[in-house]
Amino acid sequence: MQPSASLQLQGSIVAIATPFRDGKVDEAAFRRLVEFQIENGTSGIVPCGTTGESATLSHEEHEQLVRLTVEIVAGRVPVIAGTGSNSTREALRLTESARADGADAALLITPYYNKPTQEGLYRHYREIAETVDLPLIVYNCPGRTGVSIAPETVARLAPLKNIVAVKDATASLDWTSEVCGTCDLTVLSGDDSATLAQIAVGARGVISVLANVAPGPMAELVAHALADRWDQARALHHRYFRLMKTLFIETSPIPVKAALEMMGLIGPELRAPLCEISEASRAKLREAMRQVGLL
Repeated sequence: MQPSASLQLQGSIVAIATPFRDGKVDEAAFRRLVEFQIENGTSGIVPCGTTGESATLSHEEHEQLVRLTVEIVAGRVPVIAGTGSNSTREALRLTESARADGADAALLITPYYNKPTQEGLYRHYREIAETVDLPLIVYNCPGRTGVSIAPETVARLAPLKNIVAVKDATASLDWTSEVCGTCDLTVLSGDDSATLAQIAVGARGVISVLANVAPGPMAELVAHALADRWDQARALHHRYFRLMKTLFIETSPIPVKAALEMMGLIGPELRAPLCEISEASRAKLREAMRQVGLL
């Protein structure tokens, strides 16, 4: 299958959670989540990202989720498959598989744990970009990986035709500004609470955790900001700011899956070594959700 020729990467794109039941992917609940997103204005779906517990998905489950997402979405919005790994060979295989299964693009986290140099990061992305004919998003999240790709390295990657965007989860306006100022790449925020500020310096949207539970408001916030309706965008940012932060009160996706459970959209199951949210954090999460009318 060929990815969409008219791929647009902007707006509020959800990093969608993966529901489990009895140790397996809960396909029925996942279908509900995807439809909930599309019905409420989400601009794209990212299966198998960090929020989707990609680290503990088997390769078979990973491929199953990408295929399932493509099937459910049926071309209505882009499907951006998480295909990153700390092994270039594995990331390459996952990206090739995502392309074959009809994904519109791939999101690749910087290799984690082995902490490659900037030259190693460049070669990692270059090899995948030159091997797989699929739009690729470089994902910088040093808080998760232990390594940050430098703006200068992003600038080296920008001329490669399949490198089309960067997801910036540094929450650093300096990093965002450098990339936006030196590269002709789409920049997407990777931090809900920093999205408004990052759009102000050039980002075009967000790959969002909040959108799992509040897809409509997050889509509206980004749309207002991109249209220079800053008063409306700021109002939504301030209204949802507490919930944005509370969704990271424990390791993500523990809080967002608890929130989805409270909303009756999925069951409570996480995959070890992640475990259920603490009662103290659950109470804070419930209150933050209540304040914005989600409960």
